[in-house]
Amino acid sequence: MALPSTFLAPILLLLCRLGPNLVAARGHPGVDCVVFNEEYMTCTWGSRETLTANYSLYYWYKGSLPVVECQQYVQDQGVRVGCHFNKSEIIQFRPFHVLLNASLNGRTPLTSSKVMELQNLVKPGAPVNLTIRNMSGNQLELSWTSPYRNADCLEHAVKYKSNKDTSWTEYRVKGDIFSFPSVDYEKYYTFYVRSKINTFCGNTQLWSEWSVPVVWGSNATSNGMAEEQPHWFWIHTVLIPIASCLLLLILVVLLVRMERVWVILMPRIPNPSKKFDELFITHNGNFQEWVGVPKDFVESFKPNYSENICYVSELSSRDSHEPFWESSNHSLSALPGALAASREHSPYNSSYLGM
Repeated sequence: MALPSTFLAPILLLLCRLGPNLVAARGHPGVDCVVFNEEYMTCTWGSRETLTANYSLYYWYKGSLPVVECQQYVQDQGVRVGCHFNKSEIIQFRPFHVLLNASLNGRTPLTSSKVMELQNLVKPGAPVNLTIRNMSGNQLELSWTSPYRNADCLEHAVKYKSNKDTSWTEYRVKGDIFSFPSVDYEKYYTFYVRSKINTFCGNTQLWSEWSVPVVWGSNATSNGMAEEQPHWFWIHTVLIPIASCLLLLILVVLLVRMERVWVILMPRIPNPSKKFDELFITHNGNFQEWVGVPKDFVESFKPNYSENICYVSELSSRDSHEPFWESSNHSLSALPGALAASREHSPYNSSYLGM
């Protein structure tokens, strides 16, 4: 049955008015809020690359008026991409209403609203102070603490892997203690823990970040701890020692190059070779000439070999009874013969030469 014209005209007029807003709402960004450890909340609705205008966010809680605009916008190069809420502005277990709009050419064609339950949007902080204790047998006990104020509202997940495993094993834990039933002392293990709000305090799937790892095992130290190490571990074990060694090396180089300091700390031993250059170069090794000894004094110590040679011989017994003055009358020509005869008859058959 055809509709009367009296009813058709208002419907068409309403569709014409709502048409532009409905088309614009399709491209309108949504609002996502997260309560971080019940300390602050951030609501975001896009990024600078996807937004074409600056949006304004208004919020209120059910049963409370008036509507309040965001006091701390999060901006990315001048474009509003979110809103920051302080702890005093967060109220759980009451419907949280947000209204997002943007002005375009003096109008507000883009409008979107959303209702949220903040207790379902809580993301707790990562667990801290992970501790491993050896129990009886091959059992380990892993414990930790959480920065979230109400530990009874948390459930936890523990993942671990040994140095021989290729994948992680994960367990759900309701308390803050995890018992590892059996370990191999030939391996070393790495443990992580994260948390989320349980079903008694909220309905959320927002897990915290994984904790800083803790490592257990006999070879943990020699094998460089675990395969995945936090950023602070590399800073303390790698960066700081390398920086210390470089600083020490720079100080040593500066100390060596500072000649004055080096001479004070380690005085140089003088080289005596330069003082003897004149002796060996100028005087050709003549020590007396180098020290300045007079030549006359040096000549007086030279040996004189000009003395006459005196021959001494031993006379035979027969000739020894002959007086010296008689033997002197013999001719000098007989002297060689006498000397030869004396050598033949002498029992020693030797002669002596005197200087």
